[in-house]
Amino acid sequence: MPFGCVTLGDKKDYNQPSEVTDRYDLGQVIKTEEFCEIFRAKEKTTGKLYTCKKFLKRDGRKVRKAAKNEIIILKMVKHPNILQLVDVYITRKEYFIFLELATGREGFDWILDQGYYSERDTSNVIRQVLEAVAYLHSLKIVHRNLKLENLVYYNRLKNSKIVISDFHLAKLENGLIKEPCGTPEYLAPEVVGRQRYGRPVDCWAIGVIMYIL
Repeated sequence: MPFGCVTLGDKKDYNQPSEVTDRYDLGQVIKTEEFCEIFRAKEKTTGKLYTCKKFLKRDGRKVRKAAKNEIIILKMVKHPNILQLVDVYITRKEYFIFLELATGREGFDWILDQGYYSERDTSNVIRQVLEAVAYLHSLKIVHRNLKLENLVYYNRLKNSKIVISDFHLAKLENGLIKEPCGTPEYLAPEVVGRQRYGRPVDCWAIGVIMYIL
């Protein structure tokens, strides 16, 4: 079975918490998001560093749904501009999702530090985002939460690539989607109007990102 997890439909065979701590050292929380806490994790046998997202099942149905959704989507994708899934553990109380560690800044933080993007920098960022989103759309995946905070520089080098992160709201487009979600400033009109929508809402969000840059 791929990764360290049980199948999501299996309600009996959970991982033990010790399976996580035997393999990884989890550091302090580096960020708290709406549905999860984010740690920097170190694999004990190799010393490699990863990002770990921990979702607590006791925090409710929305949190459990977000964790399951992120796992399902990330298992489907492999692209150089998408933060890759490394490992998953599901215990009775938690979901642990281990991802590649991107050590660069978020796009939003870059703007705060630098003040603006040049036209050349903007075109480079948008090109990479478009390539990744075109790949997602070829799999009928709608990200639904594209924004500057979810575009991360993979490392701190000047020519670092951009990777898309945060897939807990992503959804397979099996027919038009009705459930509204996302970040208000980036929402397409059909989402705001509570109409049915699909993959084009990601294109609207990319347009907003390009306008901000």
